[in-house]
Amino acid sequence: MLSLFFKEVNAFFSNLSAYLITSIFLVALGLIVWVFPGSSVLDYGYADLDPLFSYTPFVFIFLLPAITMRMVAEEKKSGTWELLKTSPLRSYQIILAKYFASLVLVFFALLPTLIYYLSIVQLGDPVGNIDSAGFFGAYIGLLLVAALFAAIGLFSSSLTSNQIVAFVIAVFICFLLYGGLGALAALTTGQWAVTLEGLGISFHFEQMGRGVIDSENVFYFLKMILTWLIFTWILFEQDE
Repeated sequence: MLSLFFKEVNAFFSNLSAYLITSIFLVALGLIVWVFPGSSVLDYGYADLDPLFSYTPFVFIFLLPAITMRMVAEEKKSGTWELLKTSPLRSYQIILAKYFASLVLVFFALLPTLIYYLSIVQLGDPVGNIDSAGFFGAYIGLLLVAALFAAIGLFSSSLTSNQIVAFVIAVFICFLLYGGLGALAALTTGQWAVTLEGLGISFHFEQMGRGVIDSENVFYFLKMILTWLIFTWILFEQDE
């Protein structure tokens, strides 16, 4: 299992497109947080990183599918999928190895954004005048959103041997769960609105951004991640 994990990580970092994807992600966030009018923290007049947490999930909707789209689809297209299935590894071990590899890649992509926090700390008046609890609560929320999108991306990659199709499916599902359900909730009333809003990712992510790590919100993400990994495992078992 560890050998497959390291194989996936090495395959990503040995590919030029990996560095291109990561660079585009960091440049896009940097422009949104510091440069673009209306979203730049320099226009706010107070030490806050709301733009980072408002826009990063939407960037994740494209970043995570781009990372995960090749993980199974490429194996199927290249013919190595049959060899992997006949290896001593069980289906769940293959899934977990690929999934945790994608989390490592996201972690390395997101890690440089901590510089934004250090910058705001220094720009505050007085120095350090920032809601650290709110920042790290939202940051943990970002990691959980990325983990959920990675599980969805791995599921989508397991559906097809075409990486582009896997990317499109993952983007659609991620967008539906993050923004689509909330939009549908706004169009309805009563219990349906409450249910749809509670199923949406943005509702739980925004609550974590207030600085309170509520067990209900954490459980939501863990439950959703497990659900999509189980869906992937079912696809693996049917493909035996």
